[in-house]
Amino acid sequence: MKNIILIGFMGTGKTTVSNTLSKLLDLNQIDTDNLIKVKEKLNITQIFQKKGEQYFRDCETKILKELDKSKNFILSCGGGMALKEENRRLMKELGVVVWLSAAPQTILSRVETNMERPILNGNMNLSYIENLIKKREKYYENAADIMITTDGKTVDQICDEIIIKLQNSKI
Repeated sequence: MKNIILIGFMGTGKTTVSNTLSKLLDLNQIDTDNLIKVKEKLNITQIFQKKGEQYFRDCETKILKELDKSKNFILSCGGGMALKEENRRLMKELGVVVWLSAAPQTILSRVETNMERPILNGNMNLSYIENLIKKREKYYENAADIMITTDGKTVDQICDEIIIKLQNSKI
């Protein structure tokens, strides 16, 4: 089994899916945002406020470089991980990249009460989310080997779909 890298906009289910998928496939689960929080001893909002978004993006790249390609893991990436070309290349080297997507309305309903989304703080509305998704979609698409839509599906259905696509892919 190759490593599985989950990417996509915030609120598409990356962390939830990676938790379940790691149990189903008996793989280690790694969450890049959690790793950064532990290393920096700050939450994501604090990192953005004190050190800036670019610093956070550099932390994401550093995490990817530190990961061992030979280990069996599922990596849940922050929503902006695919924005940098270097990150897209590193993710492809690490394993199969699975893009989880959802409609803007679905995302808003999933994240609207979460204040640990610094990109959305002060912008927790449908039009902002729609515009940001449009800006990021090309990066997700460029990085992805497999794409899964998560709207209206249970975590188990999403995991089953990922497993089937992984089994059927030539990746």
